Amino acid sequence: MQEQCLWAVNAIEDAPSTRPLGESIRRDVCVIGGGITGLSTALHLAERGIEVAVLEAGEIPAGGSGRSVGLVNAGLWVPPDDIVKALGQEDGEQANRVLGEAPSRVFELIERYAIQCHSTRTGTLHLGHNRKGCDELARRRDQLASRGAPVELVEGEACERMTGTRQIHAALLDRRAGTVNPAEYTRGLARAALQAGAELYVHSAATGIQREGNAWRVTTAHGSVLAEKVVLATNAYTRDEWNEARKHFFVGNYLQVSSRPLSSEAARAILPDRQGAWDTRTVLSSIRRDSEGRLILGSLGKGEGRPRAYLKCWADRIAQHYFPALGSLEWEYTWSGRVAFTPDHTLRILEPAPGLLTACGYNGRGITTGTVVGIGFAKYLDEKDEGQLPLPIRRRDPVRGRSLWSAAYESGFTLYHAGQCLRVLI
Repeated sequence: MQEQCLWAVNAIEDAPSTRPLGESIRRDVCVIGGGITGLSTALHLAERGIEVAVLEAGEIPAGGSGRSVGLVNAGLWVPPDDIVKALGQEDGEQANRVLGEAPSRVFELIERYAIQCHSTRTGTLHLGHNRKGCDELARRRDQLASRGAPVELVEGEACERMTGTRQIHAALLDRRAGTVNPAEYTRGLARAALQAGAELYVHSAATGIQREGNAWRVTTAHGSVLAEKVVLATNAYTRDEWNEARKHFFVGNYLQVSSRPLSSEAARAILPDRQGAWDTRTVLSSIRRDSEGRLILGSLGKGEGRPRAYLKCWADRIAQHYFPALGSLEWEYTWSGRVAFTPDHTLRILEPAPGLLTACGYNGRGITTGTVVGIGFAKYLDEKDEGQLPLPIRRRDPVRGRSLWSAAYESGFTLYHAGQCLRVLI
Protein backbone atom coordinates (compact mmCIF):
# COMPACT_ATOMS: atom_id res chain seq x y z
CA MET A 1 0.00 0.00 0.00
CA GLN A 2 1.55 3.29 -1.14
CA GLU A 3 0.97 6.61 0.61
CA GLN A 4 -0.08 8.48 -2.53
CA CYS A 5 -3.27 10.21 -3.62
CA LEU A 6 -5.12 8.10 -6.19
CA TRP A 7 -6.76 11.10 -7.83
CA ALA A 8 -3.46 12.52 -9.02
CA VAL A 9 -2.27 9.09 -10.16
CA ASN A 10 -5.16 8.40 -12.52
CA ALA A 11 -5.75 11.98 -13.67
CA ILE A 12 -6.13 12.33 -17.43
CA GLU A 13 -4.17 15.58 -17.72
CA ASP A 14 -1.27 17.13 -15.85
CA ALA A 15 -1.57 20.42 -14.02
CA PRO A 16 -1.38 23.49 -16.29
CA SER A 17 2.07 24.95 -16.81
CA THR A 18 2.70 27.83 -14.41
CA ARG A 19 5.66 29.42 -12.61
CA PRO A 20 6.51 30.98 -9.24
CA LEU A 21 6.07 34.71 -8.69
CA GLY A 22 9.46 36.40 -9.06
CA GLU A 23 8.59 40.09 -9.19
CA SER A 24 6.39 42.78 -7.68
CA ILE A 25 3.13 43.29 -9.56
CA ARG A 26 -0.10 45.24 -9.14
CA ARG A 27 -3.50 43.68 -9.83
CA ASP A 28 -7.11 44.42 -8.90
CA VAL A 29 -7.45 41.31 -6.73
CA CYS A 30 -4.98 38.90 -5.15
CA VAL A 31 -6.26 35.42 -4.26
CA ILE A 32 -4.22 33.46 -1.73
CA GLY A 33 -4.78 29.74 -2.29
CA GLY A 34 -5.06 27.78 -5.53
CA GLY A 35 -7.72 25.29 -4.48
CA ILE A 36 -11.33 25.16 -5.63
CA THR A 37 -12.42 28.32 -3.79
CA GLY A 38 -9.48 30.39 -5.01
CA LEU A 39 -9.63 29.15 -8.59
CA SER A 40 -13.40 29.56 -8.85
CA THR A 41 -13.00 33.12 -7.54
CA ALA A 42 -10.22 33.86 -10.03
CA LEU A 43 -12.11 32.34 -12.97
CA HIS A 44 -15.27 34.33 -12.34
CA LEU A 45 -13.37 37.55 -11.66
CA ALA A 46 -11.39 37.16 -14.89
CA GLU A 47 -14.61 36.56 -16.81
CA ARG A 48 -15.76 39.94 -15.53
CA GLY A 49 -12.60 41.59 -16.86
CA ILE A 50 -11.01 42.03 -13.43
CA GLU A 51 -7.24 41.58 -13.15
CA VAL A 52 -6.53 38.79 -10.65
CA ALA A 53 -3.42 36.96 -9.49
CA VAL A 54 -3.55 33.66 -7.58
CA LEU A 55 -0.75 32.66 -5.20
CA GLU A 56 -0.46 28.94 -4.47
CA ALA A 57 2.06 27.56 -1.98
CA GLY A 58 2.48 24.24 -3.80
CA GLU A 59 1.31 22.68 -7.04
CA ILE A 60 -2.26 22.46 -8.38
CA PRO A 61 -3.82 20.88 -6.42
CA ALA A 62 -1.77 20.65 -3.24
CA GLY A 63 -4.35 20.61 -0.44
CA GLY A 64 -7.78 19.23 0.26
CA SER A 65 -9.21 20.27 -3.11
CA GLY A 66 -7.47 17.32 -4.75
CA ARG A 67 -7.63 14.86 -1.86
CA SER A 68 -11.33 14.65 -1.01
CA VAL A 69 -13.73 11.75 -1.68
CA GLY A 70 -14.91 13.59 -4.79
CA LEU A 71 -18.58 13.84 -3.83
CA VAL A 72 -20.45 16.69 -5.52
CA ASN A 73 -22.96 17.03 -2.70
CA ALA A 74 -25.80 19.47 -2.23
CA GLY A 75 -26.26 21.38 1.01
CA LEU A 76 -24.22 21.24 4.19
CA TRP A 77 -23.33 18.42 6.55
CA VAL A 78 -26.44 19.02 8.66
CA PRO A 79 -30.11 18.85 7.61
CA PRO A 80 -31.77 22.04 6.33
CA ASP A 81 -33.94 22.64 9.39
CA ASP A 82 -30.83 22.43 11.59
CA ILE A 83 -29.11 24.96 9.33
CA VAL A 84 -31.99 27.38 9.85
CA LYS A 85 -31.82 26.79 13.60
CA ALA A 86 -28.08 27.54 13.64
CA LEU A 87 -28.10 30.54 11.29
CA GLY A 88 -31.59 32.00 11.58
CA GLN A 89 -34.45 31.85 9.10
CA GLU A 90 -33.17 34.26 6.44
CA ASP A 91 -29.50 33.24 6.44
CA GLY A 92 -30.31 29.57 6.87
CA GLU A 93 -32.65 29.44 3.90
CA GLN A 94 -30.16 31.38 1.77
CA ALA A 95 -27.57 28.70 2.58
CA ASN A 96 -30.07 25.94 1.81
CA ARG A 97 -30.95 27.52 -1.54
CA VAL A 98 -27.47 28.39 -2.80
CA LEU A 99 -25.84 25.16 -1.62
CA GLY A 100 -28.78 23.11 -2.81
CA GLU A 101 -28.11 24.46 -6.31
CA ALA A 102 -24.34 24.06 -5.96
CA PRO A 103 -24.00 20.68 -7.75
CA SER A 104 -25.61 22.23 -10.83
CA ARG A 105 -23.04 25.05 -10.73
CA VAL A 106 -20.22 22.48 -10.63
CA PHE A 107 -21.57 20.44 -13.52
CA GLU A 108 -22.26 23.59 -15.55
CA LEU A 109 -18.58 24.56 -15.22
CA ILE A 110 -17.48 21.04 -16.16
CA GLU A 111 -19.59 21.21 -19.31
CA ARG A 112 -18.76 24.80 -20.23
CA TYR A 113 -15.01 24.31 -19.99
CA ALA A 114 -14.92 20.65 -21.08
CA ILE A 115 -13.22 19.63 -17.83
CA GLN A 116 -12.18 15.98 -18.04
CA CYS A 117 -12.72 14.80 -14.47
CA HIS A 118 -14.61 11.48 -14.76
CA SER A 119 -17.79 13.18 -13.56
CA THR A 120 -21.03 11.33 -12.86
CA ARG A 121 -24.49 12.81 -12.32
CA THR A 122 -26.29 9.78 -10.93
CA GLY A 123 -26.66 11.23 -7.44
CA THR A 124 -25.23 10.27 -4.06
CA LEU A 125 -26.45 7.77 -1.48
CA HIS A 126 -26.58 8.39 2.27
CA LEU A 127 -26.68 4.91 3.81
CA GLY A 128 -28.70 4.05 6.92
CA HIS A 129 -26.53 1.56 8.82
CA ASN A 130 -29.12 0.85 11.55
CA ARG A 131 -32.70 1.71 12.48
CA LYS A 132 -31.71 5.01 14.08
CA GLY A 133 -29.78 5.92 10.93
CA CYS A 134 -32.74 5.05 8.72
CA ASP A 135 -35.02 7.22 10.84
CA GLU A 136 -32.56 10.10 10.45
CA LEU A 137 -32.58 9.64 6.68
CA ALA A 138 -36.39 9.80 6.65
CA ARG A 139 -36.20 13.07 8.59
CA ARG A 140 -33.72 14.49 6.10
CA ARG A 141 -35.85 13.28 3.19
CA ASP A 142 -38.90 15.09 4.52
CA GLN A 143 -37.00 18.35 5.10
CA LEU A 144 -35.34 18.29 1.68
CA ALA A 145 -38.51 17.30 -0.17
CA SER A 146 -40.41 20.14 1.48
CA ARG A 147 -37.92 22.49 -0.22
CA GLY A 148 -38.39 20.85 -3.63
CA ALA A 149 -35.23 18.73 -3.67
CA PRO A 150 -35.36 15.58 -5.87
CA VAL A 151 -34.62 13.09 -3.09
CA GLU A 152 -35.91 9.58 -2.53
CA LEU A 153 -35.64 7.07 0.32
CA VAL A 154 -34.72 3.77 -1.34
CA GLU A 155 -35.49 0.63 0.66
CA GLY A 156 -35.59 -3.17 0.42
CA GLU A 157 -34.51 -4.87 -2.80
CA ALA A 158 -34.08 -1.56 -4.61
CA CYS A 159 -31.66 -0.44 -1.91
CA GLU A 160 -29.67 -3.68 -2.15
CA ARG A 161 -29.44 -3.33 -5.93
CA MET A 162 -28.23 0.28 -5.77
CA THR A 163 -25.68 -0.30 -3.00
CA GLY A 164 -24.54 -3.88 -3.58
CA THR A 165 -24.87 -4.79 0.10
CA ARG A 166 -27.46 -6.43 2.34
CA GLN A 167 -26.19 -4.51 5.35
CA ILE A 168 -28.00 -1.31 4.36
CA HIS A 169 -31.79 -1.32 4.52
CA ALA A 170 -32.48 2.27 3.45
CA ALA A 171 -30.53 4.89 1.54
CA LEU A 172 -31.31 8.51 0.77
CA LEU A 173 -30.75 9.13 -2.94
CA ASP A 174 -30.09 12.78 -3.79
CA ARG A 175 -30.42 13.15 -7.55
CA ARG A 176 -28.89 16.65 -7.55
CA ALA A 177 -25.48 15.26 -6.67
CA GLY A 178 -22.72 13.20 -8.28
CA THR A 179 -18.98 12.53 -8.24
CA VAL A 180 -15.76 13.79 -9.81
CA ASN A 181 -12.05 13.14 -9.64
CA PRO A 182 -11.35 16.18 -7.43
CA ALA A 183 -7.76 16.65 -8.60
CA GLU A 184 -8.89 16.76 -12.23
CA TYR A 185 -11.73 19.15 -11.42
CA THR A 186 -9.34 21.51 -9.62
CA ARG A 187 -6.87 21.43 -12.50
CA GLY A 188 -9.73 22.07 -14.92
CA LEU A 189 -10.69 25.20 -12.99
CA ALA A 190 -7.05 26.33 -13.14
CA ARG A 191 -6.96 25.92 -16.93
CA ALA A 192 -10.24 27.76 -17.32
CA ALA A 193 -9.04 30.62 -15.09
CA LEU A 194 -5.80 30.96 -17.07
CA GLN A 195 -7.69 30.97 -20.37
CA ALA A 196 -10.00 33.68 -19.02
CA GLY A 197 -6.98 35.87 -18.21
CA ALA A 198 -6.23 35.14 -14.56
CA GLU A 199 -2.61 34.77 -13.48
CA LEU A 200 -1.58 31.74 -11.44
CA TYR A 201 1.71 31.47 -9.55
CA VAL A 202 2.68 28.14 -7.96
CA HIS A 203 5.33 27.54 -5.28
CA SER A 204 4.57 31.10 -4.21
CA ALA A 205 3.42 30.90 -0.61
CA ALA A 206 2.17 34.18 0.82
CA THR A 207 4.49 35.14 3.67
CA GLY A 208 2.63 38.19 4.91
CA ILE A 209 0.06 40.86 4.21
CA GLN A 210 0.00 44.51 5.20
CA ARG A 211 -2.00 47.62 4.45
CA GLU A 212 -0.33 50.00 2.00
CA GLY A 213 -2.40 53.12 1.36
CA ASN A 214 -5.78 51.99 0.05
CA ALA A 215 -4.45 48.60 -1.02
CA TRP A 216 -2.93 45.42 0.43
CA ARG A 217 0.63 44.25 -0.14
CA VAL A 218 0.86 40.45 -0.20
CA THR A 219 4.47 39.26 -0.06
CA THR A 220 6.07 35.99 -1.17
CA ALA A 221 9.65 34.77 -0.94
CA HIS A 222 10.60 36.34 -4.27
CA GLY A 223 7.91 38.88 -5.09
CA SER A 224 4.72 40.63 -4.03
CA VAL A 225 1.25 41.56 -5.23
CA LEU A 226 -0.31 44.96 -4.51
CA ALA A 227 -4.10 44.74 -4.78
CA GLU A 228 -7.12 46.67 -3.59
CA LYS A 229 -8.88 43.41 -2.67
CA VAL A 230 -7.51 40.15 -1.26
CA VAL A 231 -9.27 36.79 -0.92
CA LEU A 232 -7.92 34.36 1.68
CA ALA A 233 -8.88 31.01 0.14
CA THR A 234 -6.78 28.70 2.31
CA ASN A 235 -9.50 27.07 4.46
CA ALA A 236 -8.22 23.93 6.27
CA TYR A 237 -4.64 24.52 5.10
CA THR A 238 -4.36 27.92 6.80
CA ARG A 239 -1.24 28.00 8.98
CA ASP A 240 0.00 31.58 9.27
CA GLU A 241 -0.79 33.75 12.28
CA TRP A 242 -1.57 36.74 10.05
CA ASN A 243 -4.28 34.83 8.18
CA GLU A 244 -7.61 35.68 9.84
CA ALA A 245 -9.26 32.51 8.54
CA ARG A 246 -7.35 30.31 11.00
CA LYS A 247 -9.33 31.72 13.95
CA HIS A 248 -12.67 30.48 12.65
CA PHE A 249 -12.36 26.70 12.36
CA PHE A 250 -10.54 23.73 13.82
CA VAL A 251 -8.69 21.13 11.75
CA GLY A 252 -9.82 17.56 11.26
CA ASN A 253 -8.58 14.90 8.89
CA TYR A 254 -10.03 12.42 6.43
CA LEU A 255 -8.29 9.21 5.36
CA GLN A 256 -8.92 7.08 2.28
CA VAL A 257 -7.78 3.68 1.06
CA SER A 258 -8.23 2.34 -2.47
CA SER A 259 -8.01 -1.20 -3.78
CA ARG A 260 -6.47 -2.36 -7.02
CA PRO A 261 -8.93 -2.25 -9.96
CA LEU A 262 -11.64 -4.89 -9.50
CA SER A 263 -13.50 -6.65 -12.30
CA SER A 264 -15.33 -9.53 -10.61
CA GLU A 265 -19.10 -9.88 -10.71
CA ALA A 266 -19.19 -9.15 -6.98
CA ALA A 267 -17.27 -5.91 -7.53
CA ARG A 268 -19.51 -4.81 -10.40
CA ALA A 269 -22.53 -5.15 -8.09
CA ILE A 270 -21.16 -2.44 -5.76
CA LEU A 271 -22.73 0.94 -6.56
CA PRO A 272 -23.45 -0.12 -10.15
CA ASP A 273 -24.73 3.34 -11.08
CA ARG A 274 -21.51 4.88 -9.71
CA GLN A 275 -23.07 6.95 -6.94
CA GLY A 276 -20.77 8.09 -4.17
CA ALA A 277 -21.99 6.93 -0.75
CA TRP A 278 -21.42 7.38 2.97
CA ASP A 279 -23.13 5.89 6.00
CA THR A 280 -24.82 7.24 9.11
CA ARG A 281 -22.27 5.93 11.62
CA THR A 282 -21.01 8.18 14.39
CA VAL A 283 -17.66 8.15 12.55
CA LEU A 284 -18.82 7.68 8.99
CA SER A 285 -17.41 5.43 6.30
CA SER A 286 -17.50 6.64 2.68
CA ILE A 287 -17.70 4.23 -0.24
CA ARG A 288 -17.26 4.80 -3.95
CA ARG A 289 -15.69 3.29 -7.04
CA ASP A 290 -13.47 5.10 -9.52
CA SER A 291 -13.45 4.96 -13.31
CA GLU A 292 -11.11 1.95 -13.27
CA GLY A 293 -13.22 -0.11 -10.87
CA ARG A 294 -11.30 0.44 -7.65
CA LEU A 295 -13.15 0.27 -4.36
CA ILE A 296 -12.38 3.41 -2.34
CA LEU A 297 -13.16 3.51 1.37
CA GLY A 298 -12.75 6.55 3.59
CA SER A 299 -13.42 7.78 7.08
CA LEU A 300 -12.80 10.67 9.42
CA GLY A 301 -9.34 10.60 10.95
CA LYS A 302 -5.70 10.84 10.00
CA GLY A 303 -4.08 8.12 7.91
CA GLU A 304 -0.70 9.72 7.31
CA GLY A 305 1.96 8.15 9.51
CA ARG A 306 -0.32 5.33 10.63
CA PRO A 307 1.01 1.76 10.37
CA ARG A 308 -0.06 0.11 7.13
CA ALA A 309 -1.33 -2.86 9.15
CA TYR A 310 -3.74 -0.54 11.03
CA LEU A 311 -5.12 0.95 7.80
CA LYS A 312 -5.40 -2.46 6.15
CA CYS A 313 -7.18 -3.90 9.16
CA TRP A 314 -9.71 -1.08 9.15
CA ALA A 315 -10.29 -1.27 5.37
CA ASP A 316 -10.62 -5.07 5.46
CA ARG A 317 -13.16 -4.82 8.27
CA ILE A 318 -15.37 -2.34 6.41
CA ALA A 319 -15.11 -4.17 3.08
CA GLN A 320 -15.87 -7.57 4.64
CA HIS A 321 -18.85 -6.18 6.53
CA TYR A 322 -20.49 -4.54 3.53
CA PHE A 323 -19.20 -6.70 0.67
CA PRO A 324 -18.19 -10.18 1.92
CA ALA A 325 -18.40 -11.68 -1.59
CA LEU A 326 -15.30 -9.69 -2.58
CA GLY A 327 -13.07 -11.88 -0.45
CA SER A 328 -9.55 -10.71 0.35
CA LEU A 329 -8.56 -7.41 -1.27
CA GLU A 330 -5.20 -5.88 -2.08
CA TRP A 331 -5.11 -2.22 -1.06
CA GLU A 332 -3.08 -0.09 -3.44
CA TYR A 333 -3.08 3.55 -2.23
CA THR A 334 -3.79 5.50 0.93
CA TRP A 335 -3.92 9.26 1.46
CA SER A 336 -5.35 11.85 3.81
CA GLY A 337 -6.64 15.40 3.56
CA ARG A 338 -7.58 18.12 6.02
CA VAL A 339 -11.10 19.25 6.81
CA ALA A 340 -12.04 22.64 8.31
CA PHE A 341 -14.71 22.02 10.95
CA THR A 342 -16.85 24.48 12.88
CA PRO A 343 -18.73 23.67 16.11
CA ASP A 344 -22.14 24.22 14.47
CA HIS A 345 -21.11 22.48 11.18
CA THR A 346 -21.84 25.58 9.11
CA LEU A 347 -19.42 27.61 7.03
CA ARG A 348 -18.28 31.17 7.74
CA ILE A 349 -17.90 34.01 5.24
CA LEU A 350 -16.07 37.00 6.66
CA GLU A 351 -14.65 40.40 5.78
CA PRO A 352 -12.16 40.89 8.65
CA ALA A 353 -10.92 44.21 7.21
CA PRO A 354 -11.98 46.44 4.29
CA GLY A 355 -11.05 44.71 1.05
CA LEU A 356 -10.12 41.44 2.79
CA LEU A 357 -12.43 38.44 2.28
CA THR A 358 -12.29 34.86 3.50
CA ALA A 359 -14.47 31.77 3.70
CA CYS A 360 -13.79 28.69 5.82
CA GLY A 361 -15.38 25.83 7.70
CA TYR A 362 -16.77 23.81 4.80
CA ASN A 363 -17.10 20.74 7.04
CA GLY A 364 -16.32 18.27 4.27
CA ARG A 365 -18.37 19.85 1.47
CA GLY A 366 -15.50 21.61 -0.31
CA ILE A 367 -16.18 20.83 -3.97
CA THR A 368 -19.60 22.41 -4.13
CA THR A 369 -19.16 24.99 -1.38
CA GLY A 370 -15.82 26.20 -2.73
CA THR A 371 -17.24 26.52 -6.23
CA VAL A 372 -20.24 28.64 -5.27
CA VAL A 373 -18.27 30.72 -2.76
CA GLY A 374 -15.93 31.63 -5.63
CA ILE A 375 -18.88 32.59 -7.83
CA GLY A 376 -20.33 34.67 -5.00
CA PHE A 377 -17.01 36.34 -4.15
CA ALA A 378 -16.58 37.46 -7.76
CA LYS A 379 -20.02 39.04 -7.82
CA TYR A 380 -19.50 40.69 -4.45
CA LEU A 381 -16.08 42.10 -5.34
CA ASP A 382 -17.39 43.44 -8.63
CA GLU A 383 -20.87 44.61 -7.65
CA LYS A 384 -21.02 44.55 -3.81
CA ASP A 385 -23.88 42.07 -4.22
CA GLU A 386 -24.01 39.21 -1.70
CA GLY A 387 -26.90 37.44 -3.42
CA GLN A 388 -24.88 34.55 -4.87
CA LEU A 389 -22.98 33.78 -1.67
CA PRO A 390 -24.20 30.87 0.48
CA LEU A 391 -24.33 33.30 3.41
CA PRO A 392 -24.25 37.07 3.80
CA ILE A 393 -20.96 38.41 5.09
CA ARG A 394 -21.26 38.57 8.86
CA ARG A 395 -19.02 39.32 11.82
CA ARG A 396 -18.44 36.08 13.74
CA ASP A 397 -16.62 35.35 16.97
CA PRO A 398 -13.50 33.20 16.63
CA VAL A 399 -13.75 29.52 17.52
CA ARG A 400 -12.37 29.04 21.02
CA GLY A 401 -10.14 26.09 21.94
CA ARG A 402 -9.38 25.12 18.38
CA SER A 403 -6.51 22.79 19.30
CA LEU A 404 -8.68 21.08 21.93
CA TRP A 405 -11.47 20.56 19.40
CA SER A 406 -8.99 19.04 16.94
CA ALA A 407 -7.45 16.74 19.55
CA ALA A 408 -10.83 15.57 20.79
CA TYR A 409 -12.08 14.81 17.28
CA GLU A 410 -8.92 12.91 16.29
CA SER A 411 -8.89 10.90 19.51
CA GLY A 412 -12.52 9.96 19.02
CA PHE A 413 -11.93 8.92 15.41
CA THR A 414 -8.94 6.78 16.39
CA LEU A 415 -10.79 5.02 19.18
CA TYR A 416 -13.75 4.33 16.91
CA HIS A 417 -11.55 2.83 14.20
CA ALA A 418 -9.71 0.75 16.77
CA GLY A 419 -13.08 -0.57 17.93
CA GLN A 420 -13.93 -1.50 14.36
CA CYS A 421 -10.61 -3.31 13.90
CA LEU A 422 -11.16 -5.21 17.14
CA ARG A 423 -14.74 -6.05 16.05
CA VAL A 424 -16.17 -4.22 19.05
CA LEU A 425 -17.84 -1.75 16.66
CA ILE A 426 -19.04 -2.01 13.08
